[in-house]
Amino acid sequence: MTILDASTPSKTVTTVRPSGEIDIFTSRALREQLLNALDSSRGPLVLDVSGLVFCDVSGLAVLVGVQRRARSMGITFALTAPSPYMVSLLHVTGLSRAIRVVA
Repeated sequence: MTILDASTPSKTVTTVRPSGEIDIFTSRALREQLLNALDSSRGPLVLDVSGLVFCDVSGLAVLVGVQRRARSMGITFALTAPSPYMVSLLHVTGLSRAIRVVA
């Protein structure tokens, strides 16, 4: 996974763009980046997953944990631009019903 890029294109949406692989070695950095983004967010947090080529169970656990934290804070958490691989992964694991995916 490369360094995550968190940006705020508007004052209401925070976008984080990881790239590469999310696995047991990189999921901790993703979790920290997303939690920091949540702490400074004033609106929805969007995870642009277009740059991901792989995500294992530790990465999925990060998504679930961040989604729960965001919900408890009243912040919307969503994924955007998933590859067919990510769409399939979310569907097979049932996370497509729990985590919002936006175009």
